[in-house]
Amino acid sequence: MPKHPLLIFNTKGIYCKEADVYIDAWKPVDKCIITHGHADHSRWGHKQYITHHNNVPIIKHRLGDITVAGKEWGETFTINGVKFSLHPAGHIVASSQVRVEYKGEVWVFTGDFKTENDGIAEPFELIKCNTFITECTFGLPAFKWTPQKQVFEDINNWWAANQTENKTSIIFGYSLGKAQRLLKHIDPSIGKIYTHGAIENMTQVLRENYDFHQTIRITRETTKKELLGNIVIAPPSAHGGTWIRKMVPYVTASASGWMTFRGARRRRAIDRGFVLSDHADWDGLLETVKATGAQKVIATHGYTDIFSRYLREEMGLDARTEKTQYEGEQGELESKKEKEDEA
Repeated sequence: MPKHPLLIFNTKGIYCKEADVYIDAWKPVDKCIITHGHADHSRWGHKQYITHHNNVPIIKHRLGDITVAGKEWGETFTINGVKFSLHPAGHIVASSQVRVEYKGEVWVFTGDFKTENDGIAEPFELIKCNTFITECTFGLPAFKWTPQKQVFEDINNWWAANQTENKTSIIFGYSLGKAQRLLKHIDPSIGKIYTHGAIENMTQVLRENYDFHQTIRITRETTKKELLGNIVIAPPSAHGGTWIRKMVPYVTASASGWMTFRGARRRRAIDRGFVLSDHADWDGLLETVKATGAQKVIATHGYTDIFSRYLREEMGLDARTEKTQYEGEQGELESKKEKEDEA
């Protein structure tokens, strides 16, 4: 085994010294393995990117002209004697965990992950390891997700009820991940599905590898009459802007894990909140940690102190925290390019 930890945390990101490669670095580096396309994990400026091949068009759309190599699930690639492989994280489409093996020692970095199969992202794959680096965005017992099927029944019923009142339904979700999950599971038999430009552009990138319902891009020519009774999927950044005024009368909703707390809905001036997250809940986090067989756990972002203390005191694990620049759901906001897209 190496004399020092296989993966270390420095000012640039998560670093493997033996391979001279970073994982989800937040400052420019020569070579970086990218878990998924959200802005806090996929930064601009690296000389070489390595990621799952379905994530290649996503990060090219967001980052522009980059040098990137795509890998298959489970494909082993060796760098200076260190074995790496990517495995589904279930977080969003093409999201990966990174398995790192060197001289008999195995580490796994989850990036962000979700244990519930949402029917669109490649389902989470459990990987046995010695050390497990995990997010804990929702690492509190208060976070316990309702099964997705029930959540989408509630969303579809909400839309249908608004339609009977001849109102436009506007639901907010991040342009990469949550928006496509909504598109996959809302019921097109109720009405037409309209999208904000940033969401439509990202969805078009993904259609090559994933299947979604038909959508209609909202443009300057789209009229209020066309929207009435139908549903609009928009990024959170569109709420409160001039873009939304053409849709009166409308009813708003947000799909987020933070909707667990009623105060979050009030602060965002949202009419309805649906608890729908692309991250593991408390039970999912604990069950995953236990199933990996890891004796060492590092919590990187979220409720790190509370979660790691629980692992130490209640599960007897060697658990600690590390500071990173990953932001959980806040890091899932639109990229600069998408913010500039016109509706």
